[in-house]
Amino acid sequence: MEDIYSNFDLVLSAFWLTIQLLVISGIASLVFGTVLAAMRVGPVSVLAKAGALYVSVIRNTPLLVVFIFVFVAMPKLELNFSSFLVKGVIALTVYTSAFVCEAIRSGVNSVPMGQAEASRAIGLTFAGSMRFVILPQALRAVVPPLASVIIALAKNTSIAAAFGLLEATARMRFFTNNNADDRPLIFITFAIGYIIIVEALSAGAHGLERRWRIAR
Repeated sequence: MEDIYSNFDLVLSAFWLTIQLLVISGIASLVFGTVLAAMRVGPVSVLAKAGALYVSVIRNTPLLVVFIFVFVAMPKLELNFSSFLVKGVIALTVYTSAFVCEAIRSGVNSVPMGQAEASRAIGLTFAGSMRFVILPQALRAVVPPLASVIIALAKNTSIAAAFGLLEATARMRFFTNNNADDRPLIFITFAIGYIIIVEALSAGAHGLERRWRIAR
């Protein structure tokens, strides 16, 4: 454990990279996932089918395969990015957006049909109805499943360790390779870091859910 204590700045920088991956990918996934959900429930048949196809393909594809596509296949298609962080964010966003989409779509379907009909009756377009009437109600209903998706994202960032990103899991592997006798304690140290991140996300989601429940 002396190696960790003497190089604790490396541990902090690794978890900082993990948090960067989580935050950037999480925001991008929420935005893209919401767009996908709007496509799936929208009146345009082509967009609804395209959204459904994307979700079906991505949800049935392992995250590791998505990473391989972004890091290996995309450069061969001349879609290359110099930053490993950007590549990691793209892979995580592509994957997580499909799950965000389904969570939000379930929330949209839980909103009474009369709400959409009333919004159209007062002259709102589909986009306006989604923005001002449907989505605000749907998002309140899907805080728990969305929190589960973001928590899964926090743990999925560990896949980036296999592709050159020195996030928490990659740094843990570095310490365990150099300190074989202390592996259990090193595992526990990094596990505590992940637990802190997950518990912070859970607490934030619980607080948001309680606040919106009171607001209603």
